[in-house]
Amino acid sequence: MAGTKPFALRARVILPLSQPAIEDGAVFVLKGRIAAIGRWRDLRRKAPARVHDLGEAVLLPGLINAHCHLDYTDMAGAIPPPRSFLDWIEAIIAIKAAWDYSDYAQSWLNGAKQLLRSGCTTVADIEAVPELLPEVWTATPLRVVSFLELISVRRRQRPGALVRQAARKIHELPVGRSRAALSPHALYTTNPELLKLARRASHRARWPLSMHVAESALEFEMFRRGSGAMFDWLRKNGRDMADCGLRSPVQQLAALKILDPRFLAVHVNHLAPGDADLLARACATVVHCPRSHAYFRHAPFPFAELHAAGVNLCLGTDSLASMAKENRRKPELDLFAELRAFAAQHPGLAPEEFLDLVTRNPAAALGERGRLGELTRRAHADLLVLHSEATPDTAAAAVVHTTPSIAGVMIGGEWVTEPPP
Repeated sequence: MAGTKPFALRARVILPLSQPAIEDGAVFVLKGRIAAIGRWRDLRRKAPARVHDLGEAVLLPGLINAHCHLDYTDMAGAIPPPRSFLDWIEAIIAIKAAWDYSDYAQSWLNGAKQLLRSGCTTVADIEAVPELLPEVWTATPLRVVSFLELISVRRRQRPGALVRQAARKIHELPVGRSRAALSPHALYTTNPELLKLARRASHRARWPLSMHVAESALEFEMFRRGSGAMFDWLRKNGRDMADCGLRSPVQQLAALKILDPRFLAVHVNHLAPGDADLLARACATVVHCPRSHAYFRHAPFPFAELHAAGVNLCLGTDSLASMAKENRRKPELDLFAELRAFAAQHPGLAPEEFLDLVTRNPAAALGERGRLGELTRRAHADLLVLHSEATPDTAAAAVVHTTPSIAGVMIGGEWVTEPPP
């Protein structure tokens, strides 16, 4: 169906998310974008020659994974739930030390396949092995935003050189469906100089910036009180601890002028008074990863506080290195599973608001509002087809709360999994 000729998709229910559900609706696609959307009876006179009737199906935007580590997919189930966050850090460092380029490449590609199978069409991925780019991009139809990871713990790691090297890599990458940006790993693995340089480079290039923030109680204690196991461990490993004991992680980022509409704060499991308002005023995004959160047995995610403040909230899968086996089966990357886990813990939202967490909200965070995460004219034709007999009134709830039967995935007007018959 791809190409310059238009085609139409007709379905029992369409969930555009930018407007109410449409019964017996149609989407017209031209050159990889949505040319029209509405009720079939209103559009049929102008329908293109090729019409694919999807029958008993729900048609909705492809999902957007706001935080992932594709590099670590093949570590699934390798690390049992740890006693502490530091134990997990040491375990994953040991695994990574034994891997080579081919291990990471295969792991990345396996993760991309899992995302496609589960209805994801765009992923914000943290890239610890930039040598994989751009080859892995060409091996998947996914839209990938690869955030190049920056770590500077020891004094000999010069922040200026690290940021320049990563920025040079980004500028050398080809322009296409996928793109790259910067990701200072976390406050505890970087320093104020690196963060300021990464912020400056990102602002100049208008890149989003992603970072792990206040993920563990150990990190929160390290920055707010200047003490604890993480503080002691990093001081022994040569980190300059002068930025600790002053304020909360969110307050530290605000002081460094890191918080802004292009900033994705991943996890944010711990808040000091006023932190939610700081994030909201800056129009920053918070990304929650429910299954990874449960694996670490973190304190309850402060959803109510963030939501009440008006923070843009998204969901991500995190990595399979931070998920436990289920009934001896290795976990897989699955944004629908994250959505169900979140809805079970936080049942107060309308179904459409739940869906926004994996569609429109991450699209806005990545600077793609109106182009991804919704079905509207001129948006990319990134579509997901689910077998379903749901009605317009029940379709959104069915998508959120039940395991979907995925019939087809389209990206840019091309079927990337088998189209429905």
